[in-house]
Amino acid sequence: MNPEMRFNVEGLIPAIVQDAATNEVLMMAYMNEEAYHLTVETGKAHYWSRSRGKLWLKGETSGHFQHVVSMQLDCDRDTLLLRVKQEGVACHLDRMSCFEEVVYGDTSGTMAIVNELQRIIHDRKANPKEGSYTNKLLTDEDKRLKKLVEEAAETVLAAKGKDMQAMTWEVADLIYHLMVVLEAAELPMEDVYRKLAERRK
Repeated sequence: MNPEMRFNVEGLIPAIVQDAATNEVLMMAYMNEEAYHLTVETGKAHYWSRSRGKLWLKGETSGHFQHVVSMQLDCDRDTLLLRVKQEGVACHLDRMSCFEEVVYGDTSGTMAIVNELQRIIHDRKANPKEGSYTNKLLTDEDKRLKKLVEEAAETVLAAKGKDMQAMTWEVADLIYHLMVVLEAAELPMEDVYRKLAERRK
């Protein structure tokens, strides 16, 4: 057994799974020692099913594989955090995340909207919708780049004027238009994150 990890009395350790690009929590499962080592050896997430009492490769039947980018161990050494590139969806209910049901509060003021909006923009590119503003931007390079410049300038002006309400509006517009530009360019976000990592000075 891996001496760095604290498996429970059943020989299992919880594994929280996040999307490597968005940090969205996709699911929670369990690993035993064999599942952990198979994950490390293959680069694909393997888990232990408590209900079926057997080892399973995520995506083996659905094709929704999880390609592991990194694994981290928490401070108590009894929980793993996996960041993965998810093929298809993570949830057996055909949802991206197993954590879509809100049972307290609301997510409208959280970063959850960024992932939802990103999926909508991606879907508009794959499945154009008549009358969609997003589709108009995706099919007109000059328009989407011009809008990005405009929104950046308006954000600067709002910040200069210390107008919090205007800044809220303009920053939201800027983020949305930047997301459309990134989708159209098909720029891998992991490349952007690596460059951001270089800014830690």
